[in-house]
Order: sequence, then structure tokens, then C-alpha cells
Amino acid sequence: MNLTATTPGTMPGERIDYASTLSPRTKALVLAGVMMGLFLAALDQTIVATALPRIVSELQGMELFAWTSTSYLLASTTLVPIYGKLSDSFGRKTVILAGIGIFLLGSVLCGLAGSMLALVIFRGIQGMGAAAITSTAFAVPADLFVPAERARYQGIFGTVFAASSIIGPILGGTLTDTVGWRWVFFINLPLGAIAVAFIVGKMPRLHSGLSSKVDWLGAFLLIVATVPFLLTLRGNRPLEAWLSPEVLGMLALSLVGLVLFILVERRTPHAIIPFALFRSRVFVLVCLTSVCTGAAFFAALLFMSVLAVNGLGATAREAGMAMMPLTAAVVLTSLVTARWVGRTGRYKVVIVGGLVMLCLGLFLLSTLTVESTLWDIGVRTFVFGCGMGPVLPMLTLSIQNAVPLDQVGSATAGRQFFQQLGQAMGSAVFGIILTSALAHALTTELEPVRAEVPVAMRERFDHRFDPARLQKGGMVQEGSYDALQSEPGADEKERALVHAGQTAVSRSFVQAVTRVYDWALPLGLCALLLALFTRELPLRKANRPETPVASE
Repeated sequence: MNLTATTPGTMPGERIDYASTLSPRTKALVLAGVMMGLFLAALDQTIVATALPRIVSELQGMELFAWTSTSYLLASTTLVPIYGKLSDSFGRKTVILAGIGIFLLGSVLCGLAGSMLALVIFRGIQGMGAAAITSTAFAVPADLFVPAERARYQGIFGTVFAASSIIGPILGGTLTDTVGWRWVFFINLPLGAIAVAFIVGKMPRLHSGLSSKVDWLGAFLLIVATVPFLLTLRGNRPLEAWLSPEVLGMLALSLVGLVLFILVERRTPHAIIPFALFRSRVFVLVCLTSVCTGAAFFAALLFMSVLAVNGLGATAREAGMAMMPLTAAVVLTSLVTARWVGRTGRYKVVIVGGLVMLCLGLFLLSTLTVESTLWDIGVRTFVFGCGMGPVLPMLTLSIQNAVPLDQVGSATAGRQFFQQLGQAMGSAVFGIILTSALAHALTTELEPVRAEVPVAMRERFDHRFDPARLQKGGMVQEGSYDALQSEPGADEKERALVHAGQTAVSRSFVQAVTRVYDWALPLGLCALLLALFTRELPLRKANRPETPVASE
């Protein structure tokens, strides 16, 4: 790669080693600024997940439910490696500020969306900004600390996501139940302004000291390979539809993009993801593990509010509160295990143990029923969180420790790319599973009740409990059955039938969501198997024997 030093005091072609040259105070300020920006992007995921049932009900788009998150992840996934290259060339500060600006623009547009399709598109714009924020944030600890010191700081970064997971559901539920769901997007504006002010005032440029070209052709081919593939996963297609010209054409375009991407990237010195990394067994296994854990984690986070609101009759705020134990578990386990790894240098046992807890949590989530309570959800998500808390930061630590210093940024962005690819694929595939299982469950559960409905009441009953409408808008809002139950002449039998219809709908949503967890469990087991075969390398105590001087 054609690299030249840009900072006085460095040797040509050498990367600045900030771990040895920046003062502790400067490192602390840099971390604080980056975590502020990261908090903004992390908060959006949890705050929107809590409001989605109400959004779907108002905009009538259950078939696009999963794509509100898929479009976000699709945009952020494909752009992460590109932003990683840009941050090396222009500095972390420039890229993260640009990312916040794009993210806030997308937030305003989401808040003004008049349809589910518009919301899906605007969430994609948010994802473009989030990619810049997260790719920059996760590269910073590798710039500032040697591997032996990084564990504790990876744990701190985990608490940012955990804090957002506590605040997000509560704030999202409160805003949705009071001023309306659009404010879950508008609230990003004041938070973003605080993050921008802090970063502009406190964060140095924090550049690598190297200048390198961005492989724009490779970036384009990466998008061509990724986007069409994920687009084929949208919607609930019957089996014959997968052989349609449209689907086959999209898959063929994706395959061509992948082949061309590999051919181009193998020959360029400025590859988005250097192919030399794939000769590392640790890199390959950790990336595959990240795909599985990304999909499994997003399944738990995305669909739990659907079960709580539409299955158990909780409000948006109550659904958010039910997810707090997951956050508490992530905070606790990420901090405790990070300190333990920092003292012992043993991180593989933490990853394996975390994946065991993750699988147990998915199994417990799959056992939820319509008789379950929010407390039952809390216990199960706590177990799941005890698994996710230590796994994600330790996967990052292991991959950064296994590659040379000059490839740490690319390796970190590569792991994040595969994790988000897993999240995007998981949300799309599990969305298909959800809609398919829900359609079958609604038909099966409502048919026996409908058979007992008197002829005079059947038209009203069918309108209220129409499976197609329920699939598009979710559970009918609280109180909407009152008119049917209190109509003049309605007897106890009719009221009982209405109640039975409500119970059937609730049971259908619970069955559909737990079906998702049934499919997510094998992914967790696959991640566990991959982790068992991943080699643990001793944590390095220095980046290189001699380091260039970095200017502060």
C-alpha cells in the first residue's frame, strides 16, 4: 500500500502509535467524545424498537415491519468499511461529525414520514450516518491502547450500548404513549447537538498519520454484492415466487458483484477489506461467529416488543421496561468480564461462556406463552443479556490482537461488517418467519372461535378479527373491542366470543414470535461451535518496539 506519513516526527510509511505517545488526559477526552457520538447511534436502535408496534398500527404496514430495521442495517453495513478507510485518511473527528450530520437528517425525515415505505427509506439514511459513527468509534480504542489494556475499554464501550438500552425503551415508550411516536426520532436533534458540541470542543483530529486511497470500485462492487441479496429476502413469498425472474435476477446480480469484488480486491493495494486478513484463522472464525451472534441478538431485540404489546397486551412503555433486565445484564457482565480479562489475559473462556448463556436465553425465550408476564420476559432477557454482554467486546478484542497494527482498523471494520450483515440478514429472514407463522396462527386460532359466532354478529366479528388486517396493523388497540362487546342486545355468550377472539389473536402473536426464537437458537449453537475452534492468542503488551511520536 502506498502510504506516507503526514505528521512530523514519524518515519515515512509508519503508522502513528497513539498508545505510547498520547497523555492519559487526552485519551480520556477522546474516549468521552467518541462515546457521546456512539450513544446517539445506539440509542436510536432501542428507542425505535419500542415504538414500532404503534408505528405499524398507525401507518398500516406490518409486512414492512422488519424492513424498518433492515434498511437501517443495510445502509450501515455496506458503508462501514468505506468509512473506516476515510477515517484513516481524513481523521476520526471529521468522519464522526459527518456521520452525526447525516444521522440527524435521517431522523428528521423519519419523524415526518407519512407511510411505512417512506419510513423504511429514511431509516436507510439514518443507517448511512450510523455507519460513520460506529466504524469510527470501534477503531478508536485500538488507536489509543495496546491489546493488553483494551479489554477494560471494550467493556466501557459495551456500557454505552447498555445505557442506551435502558434509556431507549423507557424514553421510547413514554414518548409513544404521550406526545406520539414521531418524537422518538425528533429527540435525536437535541442529543445530536450535545454530541457535536462535545466532539468539536474536546476531540482532537485523531488521524493515523498515514494517507491512503479509497478503493471506490471495490466499495461499489461490495454494495452490488450485498444489497440485491438482502433485497431478495424481503416479504413473505410462497415457494414458487423464489424461482421468479425478479428474484433470480437479483441473486444473479449479487453473485456477479461478489465475484467481481473478489477479483478486484485481490489485486488492489487499497482493498476495502484486505484479503490477507482471510489467511488468519482467528479472523475468519471470529467473523463467522459475528454473523451468527448478530442475527441472534437482533432477533431478541427486534421482536420482543411485538410479543409484549401484541401478545401480552402491554403498553409501549411497559414493553420497554420489560427489556431493562437485558440491559442490566449487558452492563454487569461486560464490565466484570472486561476487568477479569484485563487481569488474566484469558478471553476465550469468556466468549465461550457468554455464548452458552446466549443459547440458554434463546431457549427460554422460545418457551414464552400467552399466560406469561412481563416478569417472565425480564428473567429470560436477563439470561440472554448475560451472554451478549461479554461476547461482543471480547470478539473485537480477539480479532484486534490477532492482526498486525497496520491492519487493526481494517480488521475491526471487517468484524463489524460481518456482524451487521448478520443483523440485516437476521432481521429480514426472521421477519419472513414472523409473518408466515403469524398468518398460519391467526387462521388456526380464530377459525374455531368464528365457527361459534352467531350469524347476526359474524360480519362485525370478521371485521374486528380480520387476519389480513391484523397482520398489517398488529393487535387492535386497547379499548377497540368495547363497542362490539357493549352493543345493544349483546349477551354474555357474544361477549365471551369477543374475549375468545382477543385471546386467539394474543396467542397467535406469541406463537409467531417464539417461532422466531426457535430458529434463532441454532444460530447461537453454531456461534458456540465456532468459538470453541477459535485459537486464543496471548494479549500483546505493546504495539511495536519503537513507535513514532504523535502530536496532540
